Amino acid sequence: MNPPFSAIFLTTLIGAGQGLFLMLFGAEVLLGPVATLPQARLFLAIGSLVSLALTAGGLIASFFHLGQPQRAWRGMAMWRTSWLAREGIALPLFMAGVFAYGLIQWFDLGGSLVIGALTAIVCLVLYVCTGMIYVSIRFIQEWSTPLTLVNYLLLGCASGATLATVLAAFSAPGLVIPFAILAAVFKVAGLLTRSASLLRNARLKPRSTLQSAIGIKHPRIVQKAQGFMGGSFNTREFFHQRAPQFLRSVKWFFLLMAFVLPLLLLVLGVTQGSPGLLLLAFATQYFGLVAERWFFFAQANHPQNLYYQTIS
Repeated sequence: MNPPFSAIFLTTLIGAGQGLFLMLFGAEVLLGPVATLPQARLFLAIGSLVSLALTAGGLIASFFHLGQPQRAWRGMAMWRTSWLAREGIALPLFMAGVFAYGLIQWFDLGGSLVIGALTAIVCLVLYVCTGMIYVSIRFIQEWSTPLTLVNYLLLGCASGATLATVLAAFSAPGLVIPFAILAAVFKVAGLLTRSASLLRNARLKPRSTLQSAIGIKHPRIVQKAQGFMGGSFNTREFFHQRAPQFLRSVKWFFLLMAFVLPLLLLVLGVTQGSPGLLLLAFATQYFGLVAERWFFFAQANHPQNLYYQTIS
């Protein structure tokens, strides 16, 4: 597939925003009465604002992937059968919940646990909707696995927990170590599940053949040309036009940048008490997740590429 950067930024930004909110609400639940102190409420309010900004950024990015953005609302009408429509409903609901949760914390209103719990449920539903958009596409074997859904959840929580560690370093030092431990756990878990998906995809064998692609059962078919001189919508949208060596380079790059290096920076930031290193850990991880998501789309092999494989 040709990786759409609008979808890449959508999934990485809202994933980080969702993960951050889950960390904030989890902290409020575990802190108990301490969460009612002014400093704790300020931390939760600022964190909610950052989470809302990330998800809003992802929502804005999504509009660049639409042919007619003004008609985006019509997609929600297909919520009974479309995971994309369900995501389109869950995302604004999640944003509304985060906004309400942040207001409650800022103005010290009641009901934060109830609003937080409902928003956390919507957050998990949103993770499921986003992941299932790709899991449900059966003919793209690289996506059609439960590991896709698990990776979306773990990678989002990993980036969100890292960002929560950064925010805690500036306004809630007592939460730095707990958030850092959670971030490390999610990073390691994400590395294991993403590696598992890479190993699985490396062993995949296409279900379709050139014979089935064109409906001819002859045992030996050699394609000489696509049938026209230039490219087409199919060749632009469903193939990335990159060499296999480039894909391998991106794979090792995102494994390093999204998991290994951020984990090292996280450990150094905590041991040295350096907010700058923690911020660098988040920035490095996000950059790595952008590369990971690019690879996620590029590795997907659309069956139509069996037909459009020779330009001339």
